[in-house]
Amino acid sequence: MTHRAEQCLKVLHALDRRELLMAEAAELLGRSVRQVRRLRAALQTRGLAALVHGNHGRLPVNRIPNNIRALVVRLARKLYVGLNDHHFHELLVEREGLVLSRPSIRRILRAAGLPSPRRRRPPRHRRRRQRMPHAGLLVQLDGSTHAWLDQRGPRLTLIAAIDDATGEVLAATFREEEDAHGYFQVLHTLAHTKGIPIAVYSDRHGIFHRSKTTRLTLEEQLVGEPASTQVARALAELAIQWIPAQSPQAKGRIERLFGTFQDRLRAELRLARVVDRAGANAFLPGFLRRYNARFAQPPTHPTSAYRPWPTGLDPHTIFCFKYRRTVRNDHTVPLGAEQIQLLPDPQQRGYANAVVEVHERLDGRIAIFYQGTRIPCRPLPPTPSTARVRARRNPRMHLAPTDVPRIHLRRWSVGAPPSRQTRPGGTDKTKRATSNAHPPNRAGRSPGPDHPRRHLPVGKTKSTSLGARGQNR
Repeated sequence: MTHRAEQCLKVLHALDRRELLMAEAAELLGRSVRQVRRLRAALQTRGLAALVHGNHGRLPVNRIPNNIRALVVRLARKLYVGLNDHHFHELLVEREGLVLSRPSIRRILRAAGLPSPRRRRPPRHRRRRQRMPHAGLLVQLDGSTHAWLDQRGPRLTLIAAIDDATGEVLAATFREEEDAHGYFQVLHTLAHTKGIPIAVYSDRHGIFHRSKTTRLTLEEQLVGEPASTQVARALAELAIQWIPAQSPQAKGRIERLFGTFQDRLRAELRLARVVDRAGANAFLPGFLRRYNARFAQPPTHPTSAYRPWPTGLDPHTIFCFKYRRTVRNDHTVPLGAEQIQLLPDPQQRGYANAVVEVHERLDGRIAIFYQGTRIPCRPLPPTPSTARVRARRNPRMHLAPTDVPRIHLRRWSVGAPPSRQTRPGGTDKTKRATSNAHPPNRAGRSPGPDHPRRHLPVGKTKSTSLGARGQNR
């Protein structure tokens, strides 16, 4: 007898002893008064069997037969040993003709003591992290690639920064992809409007650190350690601590922000009829003001932890791409496929064989420094010889010197040569056009007037003349 049947028997006995009313018994059993009367009459005529359900002890009509269960277990142990449940289910349907649901197969295998071949880790316990007490103690950075413009424009990446204490979106920009240029723009806006934060929290993207599997260059092998990335170098120069996240859930605040933006910002971009990246970036400031006014929260402590920008420090010397180069004897500095000419200073000092630091700024301008002193310079126009060398090294590249796109690195290490990537002025389309171009057509070339082929007799080919020469011998 089940527990429910025992409870029903006790209530009915109390009803017979007139300790309960019929309505009270019906309320305790969760039945109507008519059902209680029928149970009471059945108990008097049939005994305790009246309280047990009629289907008790019967096998269900949709139960899998025992021979089918034994066949599934036998196939799992012999023919299909080592397969996971999903794959095993597919092969049973395709090869054996056994149409069973995957949960049923799983229950049969587990009941027979056959575990899954792949061990799955149990979900880890995660605890909600409290917000930072002061604004500026922690800023979260990340990028989200999404169809922000739907079908009206290209697929863009939104790079944003959010304050952990207040939830305020500090800066954001749209880029064609997640690159160092976009993070420099966000950090520059953040430092200009709010100040310098104590720490930034991001994922382990290659923009922020060098992977252990990355091969070291010859210079890095001589130094004994890998060079830092451009963004990591800028954070170190500003004394900003970089904290890497161990999982996407750890930086859930900015992940949830992107989820909200993919709903609200995407809809407002559609209503504003924005069709390109320039229009999206122009629309962002107004949207962020309205978003922060509604969703930003006051910090626990009103004192701000943002540090003011140092007096006399040019932000263009921080948020830029820096490379170390050796000056040639003609006082030119190579930067990728370009040449930069150093101009004479008032002291007429020579810098041949000196190691200088080349700064490529976000607007595309070039600045060269030697021991902290800026050296006047100007870029040289590409020469035909340089264009021929570049075309020889890359036979697919046959653009004119004036049409060759400028190249630019996005996540390179400090001092790495800028090659095979786009500069701030370039786009991925120009890069693809350069890489997909065809070599120049050589089918139309003909031998010169003094070529031996020009002196062959009329009507004879080179092969026949050679054959005749052999017969004369």
